[in-house]
Amino acid sequence: MTHRRNRAAPDAPPAEEESGASHRQRPRHRERTFPADGYEGRAYRARVEPMTVRPLRDGRYVVESEGGTYVVDAERATCTCPDAAIRGARCKHVQRVAIEIDAGLVPAPGERERVCAVCGRPTFAPVSESGPALCERHDHEPGTLVRDRETGALLVVVDSMDERADGIRTDEGRLVADYETNAAYGDHEPVFAVVYVESLPAEATDDAAGWLDALRESRRYLFPASRLVGVEFGRDGSEGASEAAGTGRRSEDESAGADDEPTIGPSERAEA
Repeated sequence: MTHRRNRAAPDAPPAEEESGASHRQRPRHRERTFPADGYEGRAYRARVEPMTVRPLRDGRYVVESEGGTYVVDAERATCTCPDAAIRGARCKHVQRVAIEIDAGLVPAPGERERVCAVCGRPTFAPVSESGPALCERHDHEPGTLVRDRETGALLVVVDSMDERADGIRTDEGRLVADYETNAAYGDHEPVFAVVYVESLPAEATDDAAGWLDALRESRRYLFPASRLVGVEFGRDGSEGASEAAGTGRRSEDESAGADDEPTIGPSERAEA
């Protein structure tokens, strides 16, 4: 699976293109310029001159500029242009590739472009990884606080299961995707294991060791990625989330009793 280490591919338009168009409406690789105040020489030209950067399958990049088309090796900081090949300079093409990598517009060496399994937005993932990918918006690192869209319950992510909702079974023998409360979420989505915060003993929050012990001992539940909404807390302690966290109602599976929830059994928990 790739979703635990994915890097987002945010839209970082140049200064003259601050439009409100959505990320997916823009071509991924197009001619760009960048703000250049305070830069000089090659660093200045790397930003102000229109160029198009395209990643190659071998980890290098093609840079199209007014002066020609060249191939850049970002890891070795080499380029096929005369300035680099003959003068040995860190040319504007090498610098442009570094700028676009830092801006999240092209994948870094060792990464490739993927599509988020939930929203379809571009994201970057290691070339050695396979399986469904997630963008930063829908990825959930262990220890992250999230809310269940169906119930509004506060949860803690404890593991990424490296399985799709239609490929992992609970201790009841049911696929996560087969639960009625998961019908609105993609069968292809990666699954996360979570613990209900309300199930943790009050003293568990006194120190980090107690918190970790409580998470290990608590019953785990399986959820498709998009059923979970990331939670953020402001300085004043108020809670915010990237999207609506749910209705506050109990789902049908939950109201039927804890044994009806998608859970990891003891043997599965040891493997998670």
